[in-house]
Amino acid sequence: MERIASFQVDHNKLNPGLYLSRRDGEVTTFDLRFKKPNTGDLLTNAELHSVEHIIATLLRNSRAKDAIIYFGPMGCQTGFYLLLDSRQLTDADAVELVKEIFASGAAYDGPMPGKSPVECGNYINLDVSLAASQCAYYSNVIKDWTAELLSY
Repeated sequence: MERIASFQVDHNKLNPGLYLSRRDGEVTTFDLRFKKPNTGDLLTNAELHSVEHIIATLLRNSRAKDAIIYFGPMGCQTGFYLLLDSRQLTDADAVELVKEIFASGAAYDGPMPGKSPVECGNYINLDVSLAASQCAYYSNVIKDWTAELLSY
């Protein structure tokens, strides 16, 4: 079998940041890497889940909401994938959007979106302060990021 694209990235050299993972026709996948892989320093399930709820909600309510295809956690617990419609956003637009959304996530102090048994199958591990803390961390990581830095 062929190795998939993400397995061809040397995770021993990968640092936290924002990367262009792949292009599939009109869909661009971005790798939002929070943790350095292979260090044992992983996002907890509660951090992953909480960031997912806040950021997915902010993205789907943003000026670019029609370009959002998917936002969700990586199985390896080191970050998230963001899939966008590249017909609507350039790579530079995507970088600025991610910076804006994570800054908003860092400042978010409202109720946790989707924190009820009706809305989420594991609502009990959602925590706004965990999400805000991780969003602040990542916002700082990417504060000076540009489209020119998207390569692994």
